[in-house]
Amino acid sequence: MKQRKSIKNWLGAVFLTAILILFDQVTKVLAVNKLKDGPVNLIPGVFQLQYLENHGAAFGILQGQQIFFYLITALILLAVIWFYSRIPGGRIYRLLRLLCAIITAGAVGNLIDRIGFHYVRDFLYFSLIDFPIFNVADIYVTCSAVLFVICILFVYKDDQFAFLKGKRETRHA
Repeated sequence: MKQRKSIKNWLGAVFLTAILILFDQVTKVLAVNKLKDGPVNLIPGVFQLQYLENHGAAFGILQGQQIFFYLITALILLAVIWFYSRIPGGRIYRLLRLLCAIITAGAVGNLIDRIGFHYVRDFLYFSLIDFPIFNVADIYVTCSAVLFVICILFVYKDDQFAFLKGKRETRHA
């Protein structure tokens, strides 16, 4: 029974990750098709859709460092897979499993762009604060990373992370 739950958790994570990657890629295709001719103001002076081919990382740093991005993405994916494989069953850990799927979808979504185009397709722009243009995969990575920190600091107790120390299964609701 325990193994069946584990398989069910993995299949659920893979399915959710695939759906999120598909959504990210569809939004990027739509951005390319609809925004190449110019930006679209959704909330004038606040938020617009504006296509950008980003050859760097967040905020335009590390322009053209594709090998670095491949390595960092591989390390992140390996870390997430390792972490996920150690998370016990149980409802209390659903949020952690969900966050692993979301951060994986974001990393893979942008990796697909980097492999296929050698840049990332960005299109969401908050002009009110002149925030760097970003995409759906960036939202996945940023939000899940912030929620991971919140979970570590405020949601889970230290003993609920005993699974990271080699104890394969802990019992929590």
